[in-house]
Amino acid sequence: MGSKTKKIKAAGKFRTGGGVSVRSKYNAVEALQRAYQPSPFHPTGRARRLASGIWKCEKTGKVFAGHAYHLVVKK
Repeated sequence: MGSKTKKIKAAGKFRTGGGVSVRSKYNAVEALQRAYQPSPFHPTGRARRLASGIWKCEKTGKVFAGHAYHLVVKK
């Protein structure tokens, strides 16, 4: 099972079904929300997602509310 979950990344928790396009879209969103985001409180700080819409700046230690999945919204 280790090779299958490594191959399909975060979508491995859904077991079978869903299809390739659904798994790839889910993996893209999951990778974005797990990555460090630029912090609005410090120019070199990084923010980490704690829960949906709750973020913590690693540099200053401030916990703040923001967008659900990532802080920088692409237009």
